[in-house]
Amino acid sequence: MYSSSIKTLDELKEFLYRAMQLEHATIPPYLTALYSIKPGVNQDATQVLRVIVVEEMLHLTIAANILNAIGGTPDLVRPDFVARYPAALPDGETDFKVGIQAFGREALATFLKIERPAQRPEHLVGKGLIYRKTPPDITALASHPSHEDLHFFSIGEFYSAIAEGIKYLEAEAHGAGTTIFTGDRSRQITSEYYYSGGGELFPVTDLKSALEAIDLIIEQGEGDGGGIYDDDDHELAHYYRFEELVKGRYYQKGDQPGHPTGPELQVDWEGAYPIKKNLKVEDILEGSELRGAAIAFNTRYGEFLQLLTRAYNGQPTLLLEAVPMMFEFRNMILELIRNPLPQHPGKNGSPTYEIPGAIKQPAATRQAEVNA
Repeated sequence: MYSSSIKTLDELKEFLYRAMQLEHATIPPYLTALYSIKPGVNQDATQVLRVIVVEEMLHLTIAANILNAIGGTPDLVRPDFVARYPAALPDGETDFKVGIQAFGREALATFLKIERPAQRPEHLVGKGLIYRKTPPDITALASHPSHEDLHFFSIGEFYSAIAEGIKYLEAEAHGAGTTIFTGDRSRQITSEYYYSGGGELFPVTDLKSALEAIDLIIEQGEGDGGGIYDDDDHELAHYYRFEELVKGRYYQKGDQPGHPTGPELQVDWEGAYPIKKNLKVEDILEGSELRGAAIAFNTRYGEFLQLLTRAYNGQPTLLLEAVPMMFEFRNMILELIRNPLPQHPGKNGSPTYEIPGAIKQPAATRQAEVNA
């Protein structure tokens, strides 16, 4: 049996860094799928993906708030922060790969796995972490920070370990007359600094607010207590928004999970550009305009991560630029996915999200123009 217990503050900080890495790792797949959709089709899917991308940014920011609250330092420019795609996510006793691909049935099946509600089957209850060898070239998301081969059964279980660690360490500190919530409160990001999206962005300053923040992340993804809605806003959780697209029908009040009874919706499963899955810069013809466009996007995306890092480390007003900047990527992504990929017949280009190792100049702080 492998334990997931968090016993030190440094362990908790590393878990929260992994939580930020995990929340960010969903953004490139969702963003690419969103902009792979051809004009004039799949309006329902476009709206679902746009809303969920913004809410994943919310979750990333919530994780940063918790890390800041315990005196940690959010760092989105660490060399290992951006996942190498395809990346591995926990899927019970096995795992699954999340990658960069066009909108379609395969992408939706992956998105449902990312957001799925999950509980251990009876034969695994109380068995601790799952040992599974991770290939050296794969980013293992939501794995144990001290051992890449130790995996949680699900993302929800990963966050539960963080919640239990916070409770344990705060109780230990309280017994000594102190607290683990010693972070600079001016670093907390609140709703006035956030562009949009469901869910309230509140400061994390104590045990109660930290646990509420974790609950918000879980509920927006998989629903509250087995239901289809999150707890606060009575909006559909991400899993059930994606399920509406797969089933071709909306959920309505009173529906049970897996059984939407609302109006039908139309999905054109062929209505996306045929991008090459998990494209790398080295796959693009050297000297081509497409390769130059891919490199330019990666550089700009690195600047975006640097902007977020500054926002989470004492300059919260910069977050007002971050979400618009994310949608500014639209034109850069379209330049890639609407053009044929040289030497790969029938396939188009794609962003690769291979971020330069070091960006020396500060990210631009201008207000991005949005045309999303």
